[in-house]
Amino acid sequence: MIIGMTCSHAGNVTYDGRSLIIDGQHRILFSGSIHYPRSTPEMWPSLIAKAKEGGLDVIDTYVFWNLHEPQFGQFDFSGRLDILRFIKEVQAQGLYVCLRIGPFIQAEWNYGGLPIWLRDVPGIVFRSDNEPFKYHMANFVTKIVNMLKLESLYASQGGPIILSQIENEYGRIERTFHEEGLRYVRWAANMAVELQTGVPRVMCQQNDAPDPVINACNGLRCGETFAGPNSPNKPAIWTENWTSFYQVHGGEPYTRSAENIAFRVALFIAKSGSFVNYYMYHGGTNFGRTANGVLQYMLTSYYDQAPLDEYGFISQPKWGHLKELHAAIKLCLKPLLSGVNSTFPLGQLQEAYVFKGKSEECAAFLVNNDKRSNATVIFGNSSYELPPVSISILPDCKIEAFNTAKISTEYGTRLIKLGRKFDSPDIWEEYKEAIPNFDDSSLTTNMLLVQMSTTKDTSDYLWYTFRFQHDSSYNGAVLNVKSLGHVLHCFINGNFVGSEHGKHDNKNFSLKKIVSLNNGTNNVSLLSVMVGLPDSGAYLESRVTGLRRVSIQDKDDFNDFTNYSWGYQVGLLGEKLQIYKEPGASTVQWTRFGNSIHQPLTWYKTLFDAPAGQDPVALNLGSMGKGEAWVNGQSIGRYWVSFLTSKGSPSQTWYNVPRNFLKPKGNLLVLFEEEEKGNPLDVSIDTVSIVKVCGNVATSHPPPVISWVVGQSKTITKHDGRPELQLRCPPESSISGILFATFGTPSGDCESYTIGSCHSSNSSAVVEKACIGRRTCTIPVSSTTFGGDPCPGVHKALLVDAECA
Repeated sequence: MIIGMTCSHAGNVTYDGRSLIIDGQHRILFSGSIHYPRSTPEMWPSLIAKAKEGGLDVIDTYVFWNLHEPQFGQFDFSGRLDILRFIKEVQAQGLYVCLRIGPFIQAEWNYGGLPIWLRDVPGIVFRSDNEPFKYHMANFVTKIVNMLKLESLYASQGGPIILSQIENEYGRIERTFHEEGLRYVRWAANMAVELQTGVPRVMCQQNDAPDPVINACNGLRCGETFAGPNSPNKPAIWTENWTSFYQVHGGEPYTRSAENIAFRVALFIAKSGSFVNYYMYHGGTNFGRTANGVLQYMLTSYYDQAPLDEYGFISQPKWGHLKELHAAIKLCLKPLLSGVNSTFPLGQLQEAYVFKGKSEECAAFLVNNDKRSNATVIFGNSSYELPPVSISILPDCKIEAFNTAKISTEYGTRLIKLGRKFDSPDIWEEYKEAIPNFDDSSLTTNMLLVQMSTTKDTSDYLWYTFRFQHDSSYNGAVLNVKSLGHVLHCFINGNFVGSEHGKHDNKNFSLKKIVSLNNGTNNVSLLSVMVGLPDSGAYLESRVTGLRRVSIQDKDDFNDFTNYSWGYQVGLLGEKLQIYKEPGASTVQWTRFGNSIHQPLTWYKTLFDAPAGQDPVALNLGSMGKGEAWVNGQSIGRYWVSFLTSKGSPSQTWYNVPRNFLKPKGNLLVLFEEEEKGNPLDVSIDTVSIVKVCGNVATSHPPPVISWVVGQSKTITKHDGRPELQLRCPPESSISGILFATFGTPSGDCESYTIGSCHSSNSSAVVEKACIGRRTCTIPVSSTTFGGDPCPGVHKALLVDAECA
């Protein structure tokens, strides 16, 4: 086992140029971002426990101003917003907290976490040396800090919060504000310090962070890109190590391998880094309308490829490989934190980072930067084989405990199992959203209004309406609309004429349609749709969204309606009546599905029973177009399955429905569908589970790090030098079958495999005996395990693919 430091309630937290110092001890800390509003309170204990088991010391979260103060002076800390409950759960499980108050957070979050009412404050300029903004920012930050102090949650009070962030990535826009930007940075830092929380403060992506605030790095490669602390008395902190990347509608997922993450972390630690936060460790779900939208067109699912996936499952091999990495680095703590470090070359693209203590402690990080070839290096009179782009960690400067490119952890396969398909027209009812005309307007002006200033984020939808006279019927007129929104649906005289949308890399789009005009009055109704508000950049308070120009060209005239008499309706009638909830649903007349012509802007509702068991639940909306979904009145988020990737598939098909949103029977499902082609008859309520685990471990892999023992004065090993293949099914399941097993020279990997030229005939029998009926099993990877060497002199591996049930 590993004997090392365990987390406890901190008392005194300071820092020097090496690391944070907690109760007099220098610490190397691993942290993971888990955002409390992107999951549910019922999920928090499990997520935090899995993070702890994965070797984390700290849980990191932003504070979400626009959720907590949606209206000026009106605060909400209930349910998923109960930040105190979240922090106390972290504390109860013995972990620390890094609290990133911001209050601007970006985070691919609606309006970067700023409340929309700030736009209406006279004279305000966001995130600058502007008195109105500083007044409201200081008020909110002070309120949060005082709440936390009242509950004794700062380390100086015996609580878990050891680090606090003010602002967020301001360095990206600071130059835009010139001297005002520099003054704002100094003000924000001073304001945070004067709150006297008793813990260090940090600013990420802020090279000029004033003392005593620590400047930190965000990115994929902070071991290479970070210029370092701006003072020799500050430690190197990595506040965001992106474990994958956010995904947008129309975009393919970005996959970051476990090997890549491990290499970058090991390099950062080798270069004297002392704090690494994984962004995200659990991404979760953008429930409701919380995802941002001006350029990103964010999915409802967030960082699903993090070490803990959207549903809270351990994502292998990423989770397990990083767990081994953390354990290997913690074997090196004494020389890392108190030793003398040196760096020297081992080859043209190879180098060693060595830490030697005052006694016999010694740790080494052997680095191969060659992207193509293995490298054999000589270190300490011994030879080491380093795979391409990898780091071997030697806790005693002799024996390799871990290599970033050698994965011994199993690979997991997530499966979505069909539950109930809502394929009967008899179970659905529908309600057609009314198309308003100019006469229905609640607001009229002689200009095109900015959408977000008009809706004030109470809805994604804003109706722009006008009417005009035409002296004859004409079927060839051209409607041209330019928009800084995200989607546009057009109706003339109540008839749908077409839709258009932008993309995440375009700031605007245009709709151009041939339309028919009546002789006399013509009513034009344009529904502009936002998929969230902008979340980044300077001058967010003056950002323009919505329609910017409207014209109609007929055979004789060009009519520009940009400066014209316009009517407006904020949101949809169904939203206003809240027909997605039980009381509101009875306020409108629903009709049986299919009794009228299919058209855009249609509400659908049905009832369903919760799937049996405890597996997570997902709603398959693959047959729908674009809209929003509610279960028992709670929004599970926007969907947009009709926005296809370059490969012709939706970016997201299944949508997370937390179990605590459900009742055993009679759950109300409501869909609002914007498009014509949405078909609820192919919607289904499904369950999610891990159904397979696969391992592929070579005889050249190091043994599990857990086989090392750290004594008080020196490191010794008690393992027999053999690597192990470990398989682990999720809780309440076990290994029910072995799909494939070979010890020898398997061809391929866990995604595609065959038996190679060398194969032990005992492979399946040995693995079945060790694993069938067990939740976890461990198999030593050696010829002895399989009753003999099937091919002497050849490097061998064990590859096993198993079913969980």
